Amino acid sequence: MCKIDINDDVQALIFDCDGTLVDSMPLHMKSWEKAFKFFNIRFDYDYLFFLKGMKELEIIKSYNKKFGTNLNPEETVNKKHNIYFKNINSVKPIEPIVKIATEYFGKFPLAVVSGSVRDIVRKELEVIGIFHLFNTILTANDPFKPKPAPDIFYEAAKRLNVSPENCLVFEDGDPGLEAAVKAGMKMIDVRESLLSH
Repeated sequence: MCKIDINDDVQALIFDCDGTLVDSMPLHMKSWEKAFKFFNIRFDYDYLFFLKGMKELEIIKSYNKKFGTNLNPEETVNKKHNIYFKNINSVKPIEPIVKIATEYFGKFPLAVVSGSVRDIVRKELEVIGIFHLFNTILTANDPFKPKPAPDIFYEAAKRLNVSPENCLVFEDGDPGLEAAVKAGMKMIDVRESLLSH
């Protein structure tokens, strides 16, 4: 892993959860696949993976529009959650990113901003033992426009009492990176900067 240089003007760190702090994407994708199979709908892995970071209800709406399917968003997401929760204890930390969060705990305020639902995010962070690190956690259950809109990042900065331009975001999804840029925040694409080393 390469060393991350935190600039002097950075005053808070904001992390995505799935695929950034928690190695949960394989389980998420397997759960999506089983849910789609249950409803007898063709599963397109690449398209679902591309939409990671978005609210799950929005993912299904987007999938229906793209492929002309008629999945019920609420039913599909509920089915996916049921499958996911049965296996959630198998998720692992993404060590390079968790190490950064742990090192800066107590030095900077830390937040998690996720497109997933609160129950899943909380449980994932508890499973890998880092739930206590974060001053605030925002999820799909909070009433803000999801990534790629910047709204949920603005709210995180507000709750951390730090200006958006002084926040550094760690993300692994294109919608989240786009949202961070729109919010005027610094950002690190962990796929390129950390996980490739």
